[in-house]
Amino acid sequence: MRYLPHTPEDIDAMMKTVGVDALDDLFKTIPSACRCNRELNLPEALTEWELNAHIDTLCRSMAVSPEYKVFMGAGSYEHYIPVSVMHLLGRSEFVTSYTPYQPEMSQGTLQAIFEYQTLTARLLGMEVANASQYDGASALAEALLMAIRISRRKKVAVSRLVHPNYRRVVKTYLAPTGFEIVELPYRPDGTTDPAALDNLDDLAAVAVQSPNFFGCIENLKTIGDKARQKKALSVVGFSEPLAYGMLKNPGSQGADIVAGEGQSLGIPRSFGGPALGMFGARMKYVRNMPGRLVGQTVDADGKRGFVLTLATREQHIRREKATSNICTNHSLCALASAMYMSALGGSGIKKIARLNYDKSEYLKAELRRAGFSIPFEKPTFNEFVVDFGDGFGKTHERLIADNIIAGLPLECYYPELANHYLLCVTETLSKEDMDELVRKVK
Repeated sequence: MRYLPHTPEDIDAMMKTVGVDALDDLFKTIPSACRCNRELNLPEALTEWELNAHIDTLCRSMAVSPEYKVFMGAGSYEHYIPVSVMHLLGRSEFVTSYTPYQPEMSQGTLQAIFEYQTLTARLLGMEVANASQYDGASALAEALLMAIRISRRKKVAVSRLVHPNYRRVVKTYLAPTGFEIVELPYRPDGTTDPAALDNLDDLAAVAVQSPNFFGCIENLKTIGDKARQKKALSVVGFSEPLAYGMLKNPGSQGADIVAGEGQSLGIPRSFGGPALGMFGARMKYVRNMPGRLVGQTVDADGKRGFVLTLATREQHIRREKATSNICTNHSLCALASAMYMSALGGSGIKKIARLNYDKSEYLKAELRRAGFSIPFEKPTFNEFVVDFGDGFGKTHERLIADNIIAGLPLECYYPELANHYLLCVTETLSKEDMDELVRKVK
């Protein structure tokens, strides 16, 4: 499908049809004070090849061109995407997908969403999954609001090892409401301290992330049991869903609500977006879920069909009783993840997860051998923290000039972790890439 701008002739024909002489006539009802009455300060238009060259230059300046070896994840991960996914996703009937306002007339869209929900529920180990949120951060925030609605309590506990940007979004969501957020500290081993819950009461939810921001695997059952002792819901977040190809999923560990980022499942990083908020819950909480839920049924002739079973947004008659104001899920991103999960299958996801784990463990061992400290002893997936010692900042900058991104400095998020860097390894990095990094950081 091609997207072409209107020609001057097209515009003239449309204005004649609606009975106006100039485009400005379409905006006469808007007060002058509310209109921009000056020319926009925009650069001159570029040809397609000039624009491509400009974008290539930007890519090189931001270390995202293919020649860079990027050892950084922190919530956005480089994974190989099968060609079939991008090929199918580019079909016109998919690339233009949007919220079906006459849902039962959009059987293809509904089926695609249903398949996504099914695969998501299986991956997360949950009884029901919705048709996605905007991203992992908004999904987690919506999960905590959902827990507050269910429990009718006004306080949530959030681990300090939940992605820092997710925590910022949670604070933004909850700030106008008056609901209280309590941060749970982390232990020296790189996991959340469950003892911090002992003196907390009247909690709606306890939220942790696993693997957490340091890459460490949390004991979800222990923290979940603590939450239930407090009559709070156990909310589990994540930023790397491929980990559940190897680890026990949150549902099997007793999670009540699971919310996180699905970008790893067939979605390019694309300068930080778009992304995909995955969301699952126990069936008994389904009417408090945000977003929408597509279900399977049969028609009057007994043929398989799909319906919009649940839509708790304000535009679907709920009005002030809506559970969320998110009005459009990222259906194209959700479709990409469904295609990715289908292409790999259960065994493929397990193999990719194992490969990611093995490669990150190899780099971790080689850095230890080179004399660097790995401060957190708990098992990790995909990424881990390294203490490179004083003065590594200059080495980090020098490596960028050599087309190597040697992790994310953590001091800006955790002031106590100066000279600590978060490194990530996925299947896209080779043994030679890792060996080169170790040689150059010594």
